[in-house]
Amino acid sequence: MMRRRTGLLCLAFALGALPVAAQAPYPDRPIRLVVPYAPGGTTDIMARTLQEPLSKALGQPIIVDNKAGAAGAIGTKQVATAAPDGYTLIFGNNGPSAIVPLIQKDVGYDPVKDFAPVSLVSIAPLTLVVHPSVPASNVKELIAWIKTQPNGVEYATAGAGSFGHLATESFGKDAGLKLIHVPYKGQAPSTMAVLNGEVKILLTTSSDMQDAAVKGGKLKLLAVSTATPSPLMPGTPTIGQSLPGYAAVVWFGILAPAGTPAPVIARLNAAIREVLANPELQQKFVGYGGVATASTPQEFADMISAEVPKWKSVIETAKITTQ
Repeated sequence: MMRRRTGLLCLAFALGALPVAAQAPYPDRPIRLVVPYAPGGTTDIMARTLQEPLSKALGQPIIVDNKAGAAGAIGTKQVATAAPDGYTLIFGNNGPSAIVPLIQKDVGYDPVKDFAPVSLVSIAPLTLVVHPSVPASNVKELIAWIKTQPNGVEYATAGAGSFGHLATESFGKDAGLKLIHVPYKGQAPSTMAVLNGEVKILLTTSSDMQDAAVKGGKLKLLAVSTATPSPLMPGTPTIGQSLPGYAAVVWFGILAPAGTPAPVIARLNAAIREVLANPELQQKFVGYGGVATASTPQEFADMISAEVPKWKSVIETAKITTQ
């Protein structure tokens, strides 16, 4: 019996001394990049613009997988519950990745706890436009005029719970204004409403229709919503210059499931930074109304962590629902 135990111990030590097979470097197989919307939208187009150059940078195919539904929550939940190995990622924005869980009940994920942010990809400003009949040529004059209207002033959005809805409510809250929400079914109808004078104010992402209306004098562009002047609209002041501290931007970025190893996050971050440094790709993003913007994982995480309580406060104060 003693000889048997001694033999087993010797075998164990011998096996322990054998070299362990080296783990394959990440990535060693295709990566699935979930887009939580249907094909053809801005989020999808940005993801597909990154697809080929990011595949080259990582040495593996990037497979874009559209999982639409519930304002982006369905696809986002799939990534939140995926294996944290770096092979399932989401190309998200601050809708499903920060705001939707604050408005919809039981989406099945926490925007902060269930994800490991990898990097920002792009930031898009909102533009504040008004009908020409509004007697204001800047934000200060707009605020002063709204305060003279005893019944308040109506503003248009692309729908209840949309980012423009939250951003305008935040503007009104910060400025102490009485604003009346008029939701439309999408950006084009809301822009047409202001063009026709049905509603006086619109704070939303820029569009070809809006740009043409501003150039033709049919809308007045007062400001952009970024914290600093946007390179997309040189010479246009920010809302924050008249209302200190105000900022609201649409961001796009890549996130992994929580628990994804730090070396994997670092590898992905380095590849994204490399891709976004390309001037040709940067110019493509300008065409989508955004500025290509990389970040560290921590910077991105801090941004989301700050946004969630900010928008939660706006939602609760304005009693915003999607019903």
